[in-house]
Amino acid sequence: MYRSGGAGLPGGGQARSGEPGGEPVLVERVGAAAVVTLNRPRRRNALDASTKTALRAALDGAAADAGVRAVLLTGAGDAFCVGQDLAEHARALRADPAHAFDTVERDYAPIVRLLATMDKPVVAAVNGTCVGAGLALALACDLRIFAANATLATAFSAIGLTCDSGLSATLAAAIGTSRARELVLRGTPFTPADALAWGVSGTVVTGPDVAETARALVTELATGPTAAYAATKRLFAGPLEAALTAEAKEQSALGLTADHRAAVDAFLAKQEPPFVGR
Repeated sequence: MYRSGGAGLPGGGQARSGEPGGEPVLVERVGAAAVVTLNRPRRRNALDASTKTALRAALDGAAADAGVRAVLLTGAGDAFCVGQDLAEHARALRADPAHAFDTVERDYAPIVRLLATMDKPVVAAVNGTCVGAGLALALACDLRIFAANATLATAFSAIGLTCDSGLSATLAAAIGTSRARELVLRGTPFTPADALAWGVSGTVVTGPDVAETARALVTELATGPTAAYAATKRLFAGPLEAALTAEAKEQSALGLTADHRAAVDAFLAKQEPPFVGR
């Protein structure tokens, strides 16, 4: 899935839709930077099995490529990432509920580790809606460029779940435990301006400027002291590993609750979930 070649950033004229039959993740080289694009715009870059596998392969490739000195993660279309593809998840729950959450340790945790710990800086170009695991991916990156009109949310409680993908560590580290707890429990959407005011690092620009601003930032980082950047990332990565382990345990247990199964069905049917607390 990793390859070099091509030019330009998503949002500036990528013609491929990502479905049906297209590659779910695109990788291009822009100088010494790798641009990794989630490419399911019709599904708002929801993460199904093939997309998670392709994203991990793309990030593995970028991390291992000595010619890549910085990485940019973004989404095609008008969303960054809306998290797990719930239609696929509903099928997994019906087929084998005991293993429906294996993806947390198998896919999400390795992807987040790559973003947070690869020895080169990673920028998230948050070009639109960014919720659930999508928000966790953005917060696992080192720096962020936000479209001013993007919608952010934790989203997990709406389907009877708690955090995964390291969000319990990265969100609390960014904005403090008290506010992070409120955002996860209530699932209230918030804006990039809110996020910055609360302590999330990043820059907010108008939507059309996200690609250009992100390109300039990742190019700057690619010409910087990448050995020092790598050391800095190692120093800050400590609490994440414990969070990933604990999250996987909690999600697996919640995945077997009636609340979660009913909430997923209600979400797909565009109805209110009937939570009963078990």
